[in-house]
Amino acid sequence: MIPTTMRAAAIDSFGGPDVLSIHTMPVPEPGAQDVLIALDAAGVGVWDAHLRSGTYAEGGERFPLVLGIDGAGRVAAVGARVKRFAVGDFVYSYSYRNPKGGFFAEYVAVTEGRVAPVPAGLDEIRAGGAPAIGLTGLQGVDDTLEIRKGESVIVHGASGNVGMMALQFAKRRGARVLATASGTDGVEFVRRLGADEAIDGKRGDVVAAAKRFAPDGIDAVVAFVGGKELTRCLDTLRKGGRVAYPNGVEPEPRKRRGIRIKSYDAETGRRQLERLNRAIEESHAEIPIAEVFSLEDARKAVERVERGHVLGRLVLRLAR
Repeated sequence: MIPTTMRAAAIDSFGGPDVLSIHTMPVPEPGAQDVLIALDAAGVGVWDAHLRSGTYAEGGERFPLVLGIDGAGRVAAVGARVKRFAVGDFVYSYSYRNPKGGFFAEYVAVTEGRVAPVPAGLDEIRAGGAPAIGLTGLQGVDDTLEIRKGESVIVHGASGNVGMMALQFAKRRGARVLATASGTDGVEFVRRLGADEAIDGKRGDVVAAAKRFAPDGIDAVVAFVGGKELTRCLDTLRKGGRVAYPNGVEPEPRKRRGIRIKSYDAETGRRQLERLNRAIEESHAEIPIAEVFSLEDARKAVERVERGHVLGRLVLRLAR
């Protein structure tokens, strides 16, 4: 039985942490091509802080605005034209600026193409934290850089949420990975995830480390942090090297002769999610969880990710 109302963490205006609070809202009505998901968990990312503050405002936002861009749960209902899912299916979804509300809620309605069965081996919490960071990491490695077996790759910001996925997907492609991480604990974290070499991105000498790692030059850099440390990573590239970074990484790297530098946005759809499922299953990718919060503590969760240096994903548990 689907209730008429639900609890959701939403904002009535842009601002600081205090604007995010628990609301009672109508359960979204799925359209003909929508899937209604009774959510078990939702991922928390720094983008939620930017959405809350208005940094990512595009105009035309309707309040109350529910935060959250990805999550996992069970199908509660399907629209008349939905053929791929049935009530009770265990699914996950990523939908940035979802038209019918975000994922910090007990229910979310998402168009069918942005929903997929949860990959084998993931529980509710890890599934809830996987889609956004998995798609972003995978598309940087596979689509933008087209990493090949035997290449030497720097994953810059590998201890961050997207970086930890890109690291694992680069290893899936047979690359040798030099990871930059934040702090000694971050270095240990990325080594555990499979980095061949790892250094502290702020305190270590990435140019010297790269020279030891790949004397003829690094083939590619996938970057999730900008600034002078990224510039030093670019100094390690061989002629013809490639760089990829998601839009939003700032400051962006400057163009260089002989180096291909490309930004990208994570795309979501049936094909992209099917590829993510294969990548997670084939690589046995870990989705490290740093901390699990209740829906009532959504404000604390967003504040925590805003402070930075989180090793693993923060997730909301959405018990009904």
